[in-house]
Amino acid sequence: MGKISPVSAKYIVHSTINIDGVVDRPDVIGAIFGQTEGLLGADLELRELQRSGRIGRIEVNTETRNGKTGGAIIVPSSLDKAETSIIAAALEIIQRIGPCNAKVKVDRIEDVRVTKRSFVVERAKELLKNLMDSQMPDSQELADEVMYSVRVTEIRQYGKDLLPAGPVIDEADEVIVVEGRADVLNLLKHGIKNTIALNGTSVPETIIELSRRKVITAFVDGDRGGDLIIKELLEVADIDYVTKAPDGKEVEEITKKELHKALRSRVTAEQARFEIGGGRPRPEPRPERPEQPRPPEFRPRPEPRIEPRPEQREPRPEFREPRPEPRQPMPPRRPQIISAEEKMAFRAMSEDLIGTRGAYILDDKLNILGKVPITELQVTIKDLSSAYAIVFDGSIDRDLVKAAERANVQFLVAMDAKQKPETKINLLTVSEL
Repeated sequence: MGKISPVSAKYIVHSTINIDGVVDRPDVIGAIFGQTEGLLGADLELRELQRSGRIGRIEVNTETRNGKTGGAIIVPSSLDKAETSIIAAALEIIQRIGPCNAKVKVDRIEDVRVTKRSFVVERAKELLKNLMDSQMPDSQELADEVMYSVRVTEIRQYGKDLLPAGPVIDEADEVIVVEGRADVLNLLKHGIKNTIALNGTSVPETIIELSRRKVITAFVDGDRGGDLIIKELLEVADIDYVTKAPDGKEVEEITKKELHKALRSRVTAEQARFEIGGGRPRPEPRPERPEQPRPPEFRPRPEPRIEPRPEQREPRPEFREPRPEPRQPMPPRRPQIISAEEKMAFRAMSEDLIGTRGAYILDDKLNILGKVPITELQVTIKDLSSAYAIVFDGSIDRDLVKAAERANVQFLVAMDAKQKPETKINLLTVSEL
């Protein structure tokens, strides 16, 4: 007898059977062939169709519970749609199996080709994705790879300590000192060739000698180890500027944008020493202490108050209250006139500081003297008497304005202003720029 598996069939008829009694699987199969015999004509006789392979092996799965039998009948077919539907409908005429009543219900006719088509589509998607992931790199990627390999070959050993360095150390006036060879490679990748590595935690003699002849910028990782290296460099070498990678990142892994931003944000060695805690002398606040003995000079004044006490107490508020009045006309001394160059510089620095909670301290040529957190801004202002302008990521308040007045600051540029007290300082916000 010819057989056809469900895998090679075009359609599969799914039906259920319920029998009021206990019967075996062969009884069900016998009933299917016996009760459909001669019903559909010679062309659709189940035995002949199965013999020729157009109907596959009929699968019957039964289960008996509480004296009743139920199960499923699966009939694979390679006939066309109409003929398969006729075979499926013929199954439902079975009303008795053995001595028991029975009922067959066709649930559905499955088109196997739809299922196979869905599998083909999903598999094709997976194969295409794998192909795209493993495809050849485009021309830009090839160019970048070649350029990177060329720049890597430019690294050389410098000095008696054989330190990894870029190719233009001797020709450059300014040298960037990094921690390791991988940092030098990353800077070379982005076109910065005047770099040299410490190649360890201790400062080599080559770096010390180089710091006497070149302008040195220390560029370290944004972690605790970077702070320690800066401390040692400031102690044993003549360092001019200091900068760090973003917090938690290393110089070898930062992007080109982060690299240039870090170099633009470098601070002087003096400012770095103050931030790390290497030096905290506060020479200027001390002159204020001699002013404290002044009140004793006014102690003799209470003596004339014996006779006209009420008269002297009343006029004094009149003379103390007008004291702020001379400050009100002070703003004309420094009219709020800002040049186009200053306006552009303040706007660019404000955009650079957004979200950093930091502050730039500038001299009268708009050079950055240092960068400090705004929490330390008032203390820093006291120690810097040459500050011309301060640009910071915060709000203008009265205490900061008073500290800036004592330091003779010309401009305070902030993100916004809680209040703008009367002052001789030019107070600006980002919206006004």
